[in-house]
Amino acid sequence: MPSRSRSRSEQRALLALSLLLAAAASAQDAGFVAGVFEPPRAAPELGLRGSDGSDLLLRRYRGKVVIVGFGFSSCPAICPTTLATLAGARKKLGADAERLQVVYVTVDPERDDAARLREFLGRFDPTFVGGTGTAEQLAAVRESYGVVVGRASDSSFSHSSFTYLIDREGHLRALMPYGHSSDDYAHDVRLLLQGGGRAAAPQP
Repeated sequence: MPSRSRSRSEQRALLALSLLLAAAASAQDAGFVAGVFEPPRAAPELGLRGSDGSDLLLRRYRGKVVIVGFGFSSCPAICPTTLATLAGARKKLGADAERLQVVYVTVDPERDDAARLREFLGRFDPTFVGGTGTAEQLAAVRESYGVVVGRASDSSFSHSSFTYLIDREGHLRALMPYGHSSDDYAHDVRLLLQGGGRAAAPQP
């Protein structure tokens, strides 16, 4: 029974992912490096426990650009690379760095409690905030963002490696694939800080 439930959840996440990728297929018209969501839509709320000890809610960061990623603290390569890239982008933003918030949601609730996430993320940038919760809470968040996770071993996971860019009003605006540079992130964050992209009405 649990395996059937996970399978259905994975299918829903894959469907959500396919819709997200279709919506974010082209960035050219808006000038973004990342794929742009047209029209923008409200970013799904997180409702998790933050590594800073507070409830992790996107509405806390209204007025800032938010980058949301998914991973786990014992990840050997992709997660550290992504976080180092995001830390580099924040440095490139200079004074505008204070208007960017990076949020990293764990896919490993068994190991990644708030304290462990805080220590892990602090190696890259002390302003980064991690999100954790129950397995059910995290599965619901992953499904809402179209993130797919598989267990590679007892201590490792395969997972979607793109990141989401959310504008200052809380709208999902762009999807950045893994492998882009700090310059690419800084470029797109600056566009969002300047109100860049099409002014399409957000969808609920």
